[in-house]
Amino acid sequence: MSTTSLPPSLMATLPGEHYTDAQVFALEQKRIFESMWFCAVRAADLPKPGAFKTVQVGSESILVTRARDNSIRAFYNVCRHRGARICTEESGEVKRAFQCPYHAWTYDLEGKLIAAPNLTKMPDLDRVEYGLVNVAVREWLGYVWVCLADEPPSFEDTVLGEVRTRLGDVASLDNYGVENLALGRRIVYDVKANWKLIVENFMECYHCATIHPELTEVLPEFADGYAAQYYVGHGALFGEDVQGFTVDGSEGLDRIPTISEDQDRRYYAITIKPQVFVNMVPDHVIIHRMFPLAVDRTVVECDWLYLPEVVAEGKDISRSVELFHRVNEQDFEACERTQPSMSSRTYAKGGVLVPSEHHIGLFHDWVRGKLGE
Repeated sequence: MSTTSLPPSLMATLPGEHYTDAQVFALEQKRIFESMWFCAVRAADLPKPGAFKTVQVGSESILVTRARDNSIRAFYNVCRHRGARICTEESGEVKRAFQCPYHAWTYDLEGKLIAAPNLTKMPDLDRVEYGLVNVAVREWLGYVWVCLADEPPSFEDTVLGEVRTRLGDVASLDNYGVENLALGRRIVYDVKANWKLIVENFMECYHCATIHPELTEVLPEFADGYAAQYYVGHGALFGEDVQGFTVDGSEGLDRIPTISEDQDRRYYAITIKPQVFVNMVPDHVIIHRMFPLAVDRTVVECDWLYLPEVVAEGKDISRSVELFHRVNEQDFEACERTQPSMSSRTYAKGGVLVPSEHHIGLFHDWVRGKLGE
C-alpha cells in the first residue's frame, strides 16, 4: 500500500515506524521532551518547603521541590557522587535536606552539598559546584514547567506562542484565571499507545460522531467532524437545550466570573506542544499532561479545576467530571486500538488525513523538523 500519489483532498501521515521504533522514540525524548518546556507538576502539589515530586522528563528523572524561600526548584534526580537516585518515591516531604540513600551525600533545598561522610577531609570540594544540577523552571497556569536544555527556548515564543496561534491572543486564556482555580479531581490514565496518537486524536473531531455520543450532545457542531482547534479563536457552542458542560447537559457549577460574554456557553481547546492539552468551559478548566514513558506507553494526568469555593464547599462536580472522563476513556481506547496496527506492513508508509484533519499534517511536519528529517 502506498500513499505517495494522493488525490488533492488527502494528505499523507507519518509512516508507521514513527509510532513503533524505539530509536525514533529515543530521538524524540532527546530533541523534543528534553529540549522544550515541559509541564511537570501542579504547583499546589508542593504546598510547603521540603515537599517534592519526581517526574520523568524524556529519559531523565527530575526532582521538583519547594525551597526554604518558597520558590520552586528543579534538579536532576542524580547524586553528584556516584550517580544514585536521590529520591525514589514519586512524592514526599523532607524537613531540611535531601540525602542520597547510597553514601549519604546530603543537599539542601537549594541543591547545595551540605554534608557527606568525611567531608571535612575534602576541603577543596566546592559545595556549590558539586551540588545538585539545576533545571530551568517557570511557573504558569498554576503549574511548574521545566526545561532541560542548556539554553531553554523562549517561553513566550514557544508555550505562549501556541496559545496565540490557537486563540489569537493570550488574554483570552488569562480570562479564566487558571492559576487561581482549585483542583477538584485528578484522574491518571495509563495508555498503551504512542504519545503522538494521543495528540493527533485530541486535535481532530472527525471521530467525534463515532465514539463521543455524550460530547456531541453537548457540542452538536462536533458531529460535523471539525474540531474547535481547526479554526483560530473558535469555541464550540453548547447545544440550544444544554445548560452546562456535564455528562447529561444539566446545569454546571459556578461560572468563572472573569470570562467574557463571548466565552460563555462555549468550549475551547488548545494543544501546547509537546505534551499539554488545555480545555476551557465557563465553569471549569481541564488540563491534560502527557508523560511518554515508552514508544507504546503514555501516562496522562488529567486535572479538573474549579473556582476555589466550589471545591471548598464540596459542591457536586461528578456530572462535570464524568463528561470528559468518558471522552478520555473513549479516546484512549481508540488510541490503544490503533497502536498495534502501526507495526502492520500495510501501514509502513502511513495512512491519510482527510480535509478536516489537515492541521494534523502541520503537527507531523513539526515532528519531522524536530527530528531533523
